[in-house]
Amino acid sequence: MSRQENFRTKIIGGEFKGKFIEIPNIFTTRSSKGILKESLFNTLQFDIIDKNFVEVFSGSGSIGLEALSRGAGQCYFIEYNKIAYRVLQQNIRELDPSRCHHMLGDSFEKFETVLDMLKNSDEKTYFYFDPPFSTRDGMDDVYDKTIALIEKIDASKCEMVIVEHMTKLDMPKEIGELEQVKRKKFGRSTMTYYIAKERV
Repeated sequence: MSRQENFRTKIIGGEFKGKFIEIPNIFTTRSSKGILKESLFNTLQFDIIDKNFVEVFSGSGSIGLEALSRGAGQCYFIEYNKIAYRVLQQNIRELDPSRCHHMLGDSFEKFETVLDMLKNSDEKTYFYFDPPFSTRDGMDDVYDKTIALIEKIDASKCEMVIVEHMTKLDMPKEIGELEQVKRKKFGRSTMTYYIAKERV
């Protein structure tokens, strides 16, 4: 069987603007659409500088590496697919490995490891969740499990949580100590934003 070529996408802003990163040509990895990515970083703007950024279901890392390019201090990636993970490692090597932490494994199992790593950080953290769409076999409870992960986040350490999800899904107004502040629709995908309640 011949090896399928990877897709390529560009970093759209910041220090590494114009640099290409690879996206594996496999079913489990959906590249976040350019318009969606642009909207996300227009929302975050310069607030992201020096903050931590966690891409929980990272694939090839296109969102977290965009955050890195725009000045995020430390970026964390979790990916369970070995092919996507190898591409992620390569993308990190091409940009700035010194500010990146990556782990291979199930995001639902490894998330607490990342939370432990962040406990001693003086900077607050952005969390980006883009779970596999639940139309796939065995993924019916993916959003319930994702919400359970968000409930584990310490609001005092959290700058913002962003969830990319199917538009037909209504995310809760509150998750743990966090409250929904924005919802933006892009066709089949929607991004919902949360911040700590006391900041609303």
